Order: sequence, then structure tokens, then C-alpha cells
Amino acid sequence: MQATDLFSSNPLAGPGAAERLADRVRGLGRELPSDASAALLALLEQVEPARDVEALRDVVSTRLMQAFRDHQSRASFGLLYELNGAQLLTQVAARLRRYGSHADPVDVLQEVFFNVYRYPHRFDATRDDAFRMWSAMIVRNTVLKHLRALGRNGQLEVPFEDSGAPELHDDASPLRGVLEAEESRACSRAYVTYLQLYLRVYSLLSERERRALHLVEVDRLSYREAAETLDLRIDNLKMVIFRARRKIHRTLRRVLDGTSPDAGATQASSEQDEHQDRDPQNAEEARR
Repeated sequence: MQATDLFSSNPLAGPGAAERLADRVRGLGRELPSDASAALLALLEQVEPARDVEALRDVVSTRLMQAFRDHQSRASFGLLYELNGAQLLTQVAARLRRYGSHADPVDVLQEVFFNVYRYPHRFDATRDDAFRMWSAMIVRNTVLKHLRALGRNGQLEVPFEDSGAPELHDDASPLRGVLEAEESRACSRAYVTYLQLYLRVYSLLSERERRALHLVEVDRLSYREAAETLDLRIDNLKMVIFRARRKIHRTLRRVLDGTSPDAGATQASSEQDEHQDRDPQNAEEARR
């Protein structure tokens, strides 16, 4: 109902679409050079709207967006809005429903067209369906930007698979490429350093703790299978793994905070835990 009320003047609605569009193109007047206007009118003669209305919408919308990009024709933008508002509103509403958002689709749609108006220099008109593909990407990014804003306020959680969507204002430039490459190398170096530190802390654990972690986290055995391999009760195995992870976490935190990893304390703690686990009464007290 919203789409019908807002876009009831869509020139493609009903018979005689090509004629109405031709009149609207002629009405663009002095905002378009004569060659651009003639090219649009020639397109209307090539496409049979009764047989393929969507193809007509695609090609005319792409050329209107191209005219707006090249000549800042506000009348072209207005006609572009009339031709595509209803379809884009449907896309916005569908994405908002998908993510469980109760935002007003019309408000989000206005932001979509604001982004279209704001970034015409990024539009590539080499394909007849270029505007449909480009506007769909803008709808996606605009909705996700809206969801991220709600997520920061604790009102909505952005789906993980969509959380990395690029912002509309991200510029692809040689400088940005260099910066991203440098950041990637720095991240890789930090990751390798962290893995080396983890391996060092892992080596400070007792042999049983290392074996238990390896069976569960590397070999992906179940707790029951790992307990049978180590000849332990499942409860004891869980306690061994819990203590090993806690020691790794605490030692890494001390190192990252700039203090000594205290290897001797880590090894002594591992020996004490092993002694405690051998005594059923001590193990039961530890579980409590």
C-alpha cells in the first residue's frame, strides 16, 4: 500500500508507458543536452514495453542516472525516483523484515536515494542494468548501516555474515590499497608472534595437560574418548582442561600486560594440580 500511495505516478504503470516516458524525457528541457535527450528517446523506440517493462525500466534508469552524473540534471533524478521508488521500497522492506527490524522502510528508502544523489561519480553505466545492480548494492549497504547503528545502541544484532559489509563512503584508491596491504602484513606479524607466545606457554604445561588439550582441541576427540585415552574420569579430564586453559590465559595476560610470564610458577602449579588430581578427595574438593 505504501508503494502504491507514494509512487502512483510511476510512468511505467498501465498501457502507454513508452509514450508517457517519452513525454517526460522531453519535459527534462534544458537540463539535458540535446544529444542526451535524443539518446533517451531513441531507447524508448527500441524496447517494447508491453513485452518487457523491466528491460525498459533498466535501460532508461541507467541512462537517467548517467545523465544525472554527467549533467547534474535534477529533473532526471526526479524521474529516476518515480521509476524505481516502488521497487527499491520493496527491497528495503524485505531486508528489514529479514533482520527483524521495525524501522520505517520509507525513511530508509529516503536515505537510499540520498546516497544515490550523493555518489553519482561512482556510477558505471556500461551495462543496461547498471542502475538496478548499483541501487541494489546501495539498498543493502544502507540497511546494514542502519542495523549497525541500532546494534551500537543495543537494540538489534547485525547478522555475522553481513557485519563486514563495506560502507558507502569507503574509497577504493591506490593509497587505501597500500594502507590495507600494510595493515594486513602487520596483522599477520602480530598473529605469528601471538602463536609463538602461545606455543611457549603451552610448553610450560605438564605433559598430561598438553596431551589433554591436544586430544580435545586438535584431534577433536570427545571428552569421553579423550578420558579413555588418558585413563581418566570425564570429570577429572574436564578439570585438567579447565586448569590448562586458565594457566595459558593468565600467563598470556601477564606477558601482554608487560610482566614476567613466571614460567616456574606455571610449571609448579601444573605439578601441584597433577598431585591433587591423583587424590580422589582433593579432586572432588577442586570440582566443588
